[in-house]
Amino acid sequence: MLKQRIIKWIIVGLLILWHGTIMAIIPYKQNGNTLYFGNEGKESMRIEFCNPQMIRITKSPDGNYRQNENWMVVKYDFDNVNYEVIQNSTNTIVRTEYMELCITTSPWLVSAKNLKGKVLYKETAITLPSGKQGPSTTCLLGADEHFFGFGERMDFLDQRGQKLHLNVELGRGPRPAVGGKDILRANYCPVPFFMSTHGYALFFHNASPTDWDMGWSDIKQYKFSADCGELDYYLIVSSNMEGMLRNYQLLTGNAPLMPHSAYGLHVGSYSGGTWNHETEASDSYNIEVVRRLRKEQIPFDMFWLDSTWRIFGKRYHNGGCSFEFQHNLKNPSSMIDSIYANNVNMFGLHIRSIVDDGYEGNTLFQDAVKAKAVYPGASTEGIINFFNQKSVDWWWDNAMKRIVDLGVQFVKTDVGSAFHLKDDMATLPGTEITGKELHNLFPIVYAKAPFLKFQTHNKKRGLDHTREGYAGIQRYPFIWAGDWGTEWQWFEPVIRGGLNIGLSGIGNWAHCMGGFEQYSDYDTDLYLRWVQFGMFSPVAMLFGMDHPRYHMPWTYGEEAMNIFRQYDNLRYSLIPYIYTSAYQMYTTSRPIMAPLVYDNLNDERTYQISDQYMFGPGMMICPVVTKNALSRYVYFPKGKWIDFWTGERLKGRQYKSFLTPIERMPIFIKEGAIIPRQKVVQFIGEKPINNIELLIFPTTHSSYFYYEDDGESLDYQSGEYSLTEIDSRVVNNTWTLKIQKPIGNFKPTPHTYSIQGYWDQKPTVVIQNGKTMPERNQLDNPENKENWWYDNERHIIYIQSQVTNMSEICLSIK
Repeated sequence: MLKQRIIKWIIVGLLILWHGTIMAIIPYKQNGNTLYFGNEGKESMRIEFCNPQMIRITKSPDGNYRQNENWMVVKYDFDNVNYEVIQNSTNTIVRTEYMELCITTSPWLVSAKNLKGKVLYKETAITLPSGKQGPSTTCLLGADEHFFGFGERMDFLDQRGQKLHLNVELGRGPRPAVGGKDILRANYCPVPFFMSTHGYALFFHNASPTDWDMGWSDIKQYKFSADCGELDYYLIVSSNMEGMLRNYQLLTGNAPLMPHSAYGLHVGSYSGGTWNHETEASDSYNIEVVRRLRKEQIPFDMFWLDSTWRIFGKRYHNGGCSFEFQHNLKNPSSMIDSIYANNVNMFGLHIRSIVDDGYEGNTLFQDAVKAKAVYPGASTEGIINFFNQKSVDWWWDNAMKRIVDLGVQFVKTDVGSAFHLKDDMATLPGTEITGKELHNLFPIVYAKAPFLKFQTHNKKRGLDHTREGYAGIQRYPFIWAGDWGTEWQWFEPVIRGGLNIGLSGIGNWAHCMGGFEQYSDYDTDLYLRWVQFGMFSPVAMLFGMDHPRYHMPWTYGEEAMNIFRQYDNLRYSLIPYIYTSAYQMYTTSRPIMAPLVYDNLNDERTYQISDQYMFGPGMMICPVVTKNALSRYVYFPKGKWIDFWTGERLKGRQYKSFLTPIERMPIFIKEGAIIPRQKVVQFIGEKPINNIELLIFPTTHSSYFYYEDDGESLDYQSGEYSLTEIDSRVVNNTWTLKIQKPIGNFKPTPHTYSIQGYWDQKPTVVIQNGKTMPERNQLDNPENKENWWYDNERHIIYIQSQVTNMSEICLSIK
């Protein structure tokens, strides 16, 4: 018996010793939210818990980790996260309330499950950086897994099976016969971030050029790699895209609210003389354009002059910026005053990041070099060192103030891709950031500088209009799609670019309505179809270099101008909805312009649809992208929908064709939608908004929070805003609509409400706050009286209330 016990103890001791030896392979240290795996001086891994849904994984060949940068990621400090670590003989398990990680070594590999046990993400191989070799990770690719994001890509919406190269550039592959863009590689704004239909997102925290093989080479795996830098990435677990984007923006920053007027129409001008026609430019041309827009009652708010406003410099010609008006713009100060006198809310100018000497004693380039405001070692000597605050301050005081003091309130920071070092592996002083990485980070610091400077100078929200970007550029809105040609082949890809960039955390986005560069005869059909889409983009922008017409609507004829005005008016009527959608983007990260997959992650039909999208949460927009098309088909996701133009009721999960005469772009209202509208104004702030109309598609239950603030200051970031809750319920064929008083620190101006509700049968009675409301004749429309009437043809009830937003309203429609 004693012998058996001794043998048993020996066996147990050996098991303990063996088990401990195996466990010693994966030693770790714990410091708050951070776990360190491995031994000092050897391959190691760091896992940081940002919150229960998001972790940061960094792998090092020698246990040394870079200092945190603050260009892409602006938040590294997080509250304590509850997690547990469990080790067994083969691996280490780490659990939070949202995910379970499995960690193995030799090499360091991570897999992630949700708490139902489904494997979301699984690494199969890694390469750590060594010498000139950059890091990489290979992962299993699920048979039904699809990927969305990667920045402003014009090629595909779903990137499963594709190979991508992300670097700020126009593309290096075969180019089309006309234009300089390679649509398969164009990367004005790449973002190394994707969202997977398996319920996770990944942000590769690396600014060097990256490559992504998303099943191109092997349908069973995908791989991401970088030219240099660390193997550093964030893993986010969420069942929906909103949760993925919200966590990503916790790292890289929210998309802030722009000035209220920036949600109106932006108009750009070459002053009548685009490139190769510079001598035809004049200040009088710009004044006449502004006056003509007002005369034709085409609402707009923002106006800027593109490159030919300035003298092209001695050293860099049109590639630099001397901050000096050219001679044909004889009186810039008077011109700007006249533009503001025509009720333009903000006036801006196009600039470049490279300074140049002008004429008549303008020695800006020489002064910048003497002041050491340019980047040492840059391929272009005159490029401002926006990575250095002293250089930014010098640039503002000595270059920007030349135009700011005349009344310029924002700039168009063009060509953010200009930064290169002569030695692209040289590092930013005091950091390990190489020139390859600085190239992609430069658009961020370039946009940030004027954004913050103008914010202080104008004493209102900053605004910057920029072309290039990278992860984090959403903090300095807005970005536009760049110089795509006026051809049908570029139209749908631009739409796709807007959807992809929205799925990459950058929601304030614009494009040139009608295209930018004109290569062929004028195509009125293309112009109007692009305008229709443009007015339902997050930022609406009219601009082109087609001399001498410049996309002005009256140059396309009276019918075209009427259609342009129709859609411009429609946008201005939706300003309350657009502005509230912008606030929703700020607080929830939902892009204003979202592809159908955003709300329908389980519907594979939506994965490839890039010519339909949600504009805000309640409207589906369906641009016509085929030349001379008289009809187009539309896919309806789950739920019920209503044709905005006809009132036709439609069921989801079906395709249906619609007639599309030139004045008609299909628009549909989603079941449950509550959409605030206003009367059309010629510019934001023209007159008080005394009535808000609510367009509603009632369902069993839906609610909406209408947002209001002062429209200009940063006070909204500290709680100075109001939210009005609107609650809609249908029970036993009775529709109850409750509009609460605004709640919040901001006190909105008094206004009444009118209702336009899709209701299938004429009500017998409408009761407001316990009192029966009178029915009126359809032809009689007294806005100053409480009344209602019913449109039997479109099945819409119209209700006008005289109770202001200072009181609660309860409507009962039976």
